[in-house]
Amino acid sequence: MSYRYPVSMPSLRGNELEYTSKAVTDGWISSQGPYVPQFEEAFAAYNDVKHGVACSSGTTALTLALRALGIGPGDEVIVPEFTMIASAWAVTYTGATPVFVDCGDDLDIDVTKIEEKITPRTKVIMPVHVYGRRCDMEPILELAYEYNLRVVEDSAEAHGVKPTGDIAAFSLFANKIITSGEGGICVTNDPHLARQMAHLRGMAFTRDHSFLHKKLAYNFRMTNLQAAVALAQTERLDEIIATRAQIEKRYDEGLRGIGGITLMPPRDVLWMYDLRAERREELMRFLAEKGIETRLFFKPMSRQPGYLDPVWPSLNANRFAEDGLYLPTHAELTEDDQDYIVGQVRQFYEV
Repeated sequence: MSYRYPVSMPSLRGNELEYTSKAVTDGWISSQGPYVPQFEEAFAAYNDVKHGVACSSGTTALTLALRALGIGPGDEVIVPEFTMIASAWAVTYTGATPVFVDCGDDLDIDVTKIEEKITPRTKVIMPVHVYGRRCDMEPILELAYEYNLRVVEDSAEAHGVKPTGDIAAFSLFANKIITSGEGGICVTNDPHLARQMAHLRGMAFTRDHSFLHKKLAYNFRMTNLQAAVALAQTERLDEIIATRAQIEKRYDEGLRGIGGITLMPPRDVLWMYDLRAERREELMRFLAEKGIETRLFFKPMSRQPGYLDPVWPSLNANRFAEDGLYLPTHAELTEDDQDYIVGQVRQFYEV
């Protein structure tokens, strides 16, 4: 179904076309092109971090981060219940076991429930900045120090939230705050971890390119074409974040006071504008008929077939999954677009 008001849309108003055209005319379209290191340096600098390692997706970024930390079979990684399944899958890809912790009322991991899930096998805590809300990182970092754990931030939905863990992994999928179509990047201050991630993303070739591969690695490389787009997007990141902040403000003002709608806590950066809605499925059908696309909240990890745990109906994450949705949220959304969307939500509840 085609929507007049899609949930997401990339904002490609900068140097994307210039940079990709140059990549094509220069013949540098593979992962060896110059835009890859330029993007890595620019994105790391934006985040006040020393090293960036670009890769093929946010999921592969998480996988590289865990592998670089030596995570594998027998290890456990603390993962939020309320997240996109890629967070858990990255752990499973390494052979380790995800251990799930319920969310708080802001949808982020409930930091008060992490310590009880730590065992001698726990190696990493993976906080996820859900929908752009920064997790309460200080107690997470304190727990990591106390138990000698590492912290991998899943920042797929939170470009602009400055990292504080050992590694932060960002997605550059087309619906994210900035994009390269497909792609991802890890940032870290640790030069050893950066070298390991770069080594693992490129088939673990030796320096002499002898075709002797001493460890299991991946083809998780980002192409120069993708990096050209990502660099142009990074140049506009402050502008895009500011535009999204205005979108959040207008939604807050327009939706406040509508019976049947519960607004969610503010976001540090706006990825998607999330809310809770009575008669959610009816509302979604009504909005779809008006050309407005909406999406459901994530389902708890313990409800997923691969991680099924009978505890899932009692989780806070499930309570939000039952009535949560998000509205169109992207930097190309105009004030008139938002007025129309808010008006249709209001009409649904006031009829």
